[in-house]
Amino acid sequence: MKKIVLIILGFILGALAMYFYCVNNQTTDNMTETPTPKGVISPAEITALTQAYNPRYDTISNTIFRGIPGGDNRSSWYSLEDLRNYLTIAEKQVNDLKYNMDGVRLYLGAHPAVGNTPGYTTLLFVPTGTPMTSEGNMLNLALQKGDGSPDIPGGPGFDHGGQGDPPGANYPQ
Repeated sequence: MKKIVLIILGFILGALAMYFYCVNNQTTDNMTETPTPKGVISPAEITALTQAYNPRYDTISNTIFRGIPGGDNRSSWYSLEDLRNYLTIAEKQVNDLKYNMDGVRLYLGAHPAVGNTPGYTTLLFVPTGTPMTSEGNMLNLALQKGDGSPDIPGGPGFDHGGQGDPPGANYPQ
């Protein structure tokens, strides 16, 4: 008799556990709200940051781009399709290099001069991550220094976004 009671109790506890697991799983699957990533800023903050850049931009434009209409490029535009495709390609290629890609770093760069016209400023995307290790670990307890992982050596970069119109136009365009 004790064995039957324990079996029935086990079934009831198992059914309750499955019920709560399925209900929790369904509410997680039905969540449509995307969490806000750190670093999202308001248009007012964008304006403040771009205005704070004005003295640097003026120095570059007044020295290197003197006499060139529009000045240096102040922004870069990339299509969502190109960004998504780049991230997919970069993840595949760094996986082949035995790295785990966990982000991208943006570098300021400049295209080569064409004749007497200096090259415009551009943004370069570079994949970041950590080497794959063969040691199994359920938790990633690696402490990172600074913000983000190091650049992945040999990882593909991304460039050639559209420039501002005119190149020196400030936010918003």
